[in-house]
Amino acid sequence: MANIKSAKKRILVNRTKAARNKAIKSAVKTSMKKVEAAVANKDKAAAEVALKDAVSTISKATSKGVYHKNNCARKVARLAKAVNSID
Repeated sequence: MANIKSAKKRILVNRTKAARNKAIKSAVKTSMKKVEAAVANKDKAAAEVALKDAVSTISKATSKGVYHKNNCARKVARLAKAVNSID
C-alpha cells in the first residue's frame, strides 16, 4: 500500500474508474449479444431494434472514453452488416 496521500487517492480513483469502465463494457457486450442472438434466429425486426439500442450503447461508451472511436465504428459496422445479411 502506498504511503503518500496523493498515491492513496490515485488508487481509490483508479478503482472507481475501473469499476465504471467495466460496467460500461459489460453493457456494450450484452447489447451486442442481443443483436447476434436475433441475427442467429433470423428475426429481422428484433435484430433492427436491438441494433439501434446497441449503436446507442456503443456510442455512449465511446463518448465516455471507454472505447476508441475506430473500435466503436468497427463494432457498429460488424453488427449492421450482420443485420443486413438477414434475408
